[in-house]
Amino acid sequence: MEIDKLCINTIRTLSMDAVQTADSGHPGTPMAMAPVVYCVWQRFLRFDPEDPIWPNRDRFVLSIGHASMLLYAMLHLCSVKAVNPQYENLGRLSVTLEDIKRFRQLNSKCPGHPEYRWTSGVETTTGPLGQGVATSVGMAIAREWMAKYFNRPNFEMINFDIYALCGDGDMMEGVSSEAASIAGHLKLSHLCWIYDNNRITIEGHTDWTFSEDVAMRFISYGWNVTRVSDANDLEMLERAINTFKNTHDRPTLIIVDSHIAYGSPNKQDTSAAHGEPLGVEEIRLTKRNYGWPEDSLFYIPDGVHKHFSDSIGKRGRLLRNAWMEKFKEYEIQFPDIADHLYKMQHRQLPKEWDNDLTLFPPDSKGMSGRDASGKALNAIAQNVPWLIGGSADLAPSTKTRLLFENAGDFLADTYSGRNLHFGIREHAMASILNGMSLCKVRPYGSTFLIFSDYSKPAMRLSALMELPVIYIFTHDSISIGEDGPTHQPVEHLASLRAVPGLITLRPADANEVIEAWRVIMQLRHEPVALILSRQSLPIIDRSKFGAASGLAKGGYILADADDGNPDVLVFGSGSEVWLCIQAYEKLKIEGIKIRVISMASWELFEYQTNEYRETVIPPDIKARVSIEQASTLGWERYVGITGQKIGMKTFGASAPLKELQKKFGFTVEHIISAVKDQLNDGN
Repeated sequence: MEIDKLCINTIRTLSMDAVQTADSGHPGTPMAMAPVVYCVWQRFLRFDPEDPIWPNRDRFVLSIGHASMLLYAMLHLCSVKAVNPQYENLGRLSVTLEDIKRFRQLNSKCPGHPEYRWTSGVETTTGPLGQGVATSVGMAIAREWMAKYFNRPNFEMINFDIYALCGDGDMMEGVSSEAASIAGHLKLSHLCWIYDNNRITIEGHTDWTFSEDVAMRFISYGWNVTRVSDANDLEMLERAINTFKNTHDRPTLIIVDSHIAYGSPNKQDTSAAHGEPLGVEEIRLTKRNYGWPEDSLFYIPDGVHKHFSDSIGKRGRLLRNAWMEKFKEYEIQFPDIADHLYKMQHRQLPKEWDNDLTLFPPDSKGMSGRDASGKALNAIAQNVPWLIGGSADLAPSTKTRLLFENAGDFLADTYSGRNLHFGIREHAMASILNGMSLCKVRPYGSTFLIFSDYSKPAMRLSALMELPVIYIFTHDSISIGEDGPTHQPVEHLASLRAVPGLITLRPADANEVIEAWRVIMQLRHEPVALILSRQSLPIIDRSKFGAASGLAKGGYILADADDGNPDVLVFGSGSEVWLCIQAYEKLKIEGIKIRVISMASWELFEYQTNEYRETVIPPDIKARVSIEQASTLGWERYVGITGQKIGMKTFGASAPLKELQKKFGFTVEHIISAVKDQLNDGN
């Protein structure tokens, strides 16, 4: 139909003009993939532009984030409305034509790569290649779990599909292989990846770097694979998507062969076209080729907006309104489960969520951080049904398995299970957790702290998107002993603390772990890295020392001089806090006035008022010592340039715990010596 061609060319010309005006961006992929995106949105996507956060909407993920103008053009032409963080529809357009004119400029809703929360209708932040498709697997997992939990006879409240548009770069990144492997294993049939097989990357033709048979690769993963030989063939595209919708036992990959067509016959489909503006003359020739006004900028022909409104707009509105009406009946017949769906979608908690959390009595033998966390997790999960997760093949060691009756395992034939098994796929696990969180379930994933490096790219996106993902990292220091430096994290705490918006929590004993979980569950926009010990930590006697609830403020006074006016401050986190307490008791006998500060979370501490922070860390006390079995990087913000930092300056070593502690200075005697040195220097 002529109107189809008109709409597709509108997407193309808006993309060309935006990139040229910004003198920055990628016009090639939006031009080549415009028919594909048009077909998905206009003919299939169950999405209401008036309510872009309707829970049962289909998800569209633009994994090739550099082609962002594809998505921005669609959001504008479909008249998608904006939504604020309070889940309120603002009534204005998510992407205005002015935003498109200001593509890649400050405060435009059209940044260089799509950003969740910044632009309504963007389902996930993409940019780092591979992340979008991996995140879509998390959406598909969440979709299957939600359908099992919420659907009832005659009330199919959850039945959405997930589409992800990807390219050669996505296919090359390792995270996509991890994610595709687990998606095929789990038979996630509501997941469809559409692969733009244009054989071009920034450097040039993929012949230099990429020669595998992608179709056979995905068949081996257990996917259904189909092919469209011409990206411009809407009917062939439609048949391929119908094949996806009629496949119920595996995910689908649609391979679309594309070639970017320009006005000039001599224009080469190379990196210049893929990653740079086309140039004014080439745009003029291309528009002439389309039958477009050659000198027009950001031109939208009559009838284009109406055509989108009459198709995706009308279809989405009818589907969404029918769902809302059905939800009213659902609330009457299944009030408890309907309340759960509402609370989950708004990131709220059931009233009874923490009823079963209890503190532990003092115990010199103690309990490991991971064991205390496992108990807390199981207590909370029984009261928060949408708290689900697992580990990268380490649940017995990270203590993250849900053990209560009917918790079950999430497997290809039992999507109702709440224990996920990610396999040894730390990177994909973190991306999958993001996708689950974007669907509003509350996900957690775990591995050893040393392997947070493998999860880091996706963790960064958790923080960027403000998703309350829970990352549980055990085996938190050189104290794991004989495993040696390959498994002993040194720089990892500093690395995690450097991520804006990520809260890092390293509790000192079992009761601080309980309080950490109280904090974690109430977060709505911050991801957390919970750092836990493998070895047992003494459970501190809170009748003698500060209450564990102080952890909620990140840092608090655990032990103090009798008169509340210390001469020296000692900071610690995690297992080292007990060493600080032992040093405190010995120094107190000697008449040295010392304050011990448990610094479980720098980020939470920095959230507090300046008055509170100065109450804990008086600025006039210069004698200060920190101790942590990790890199000392960053501790100068608390101990100052003259304070002493006891920490790791090298990698660890393979040896029993006590030998390592002595070798690297993590002893009571070393703390006492450092305190006295500080006091002597001050005199």
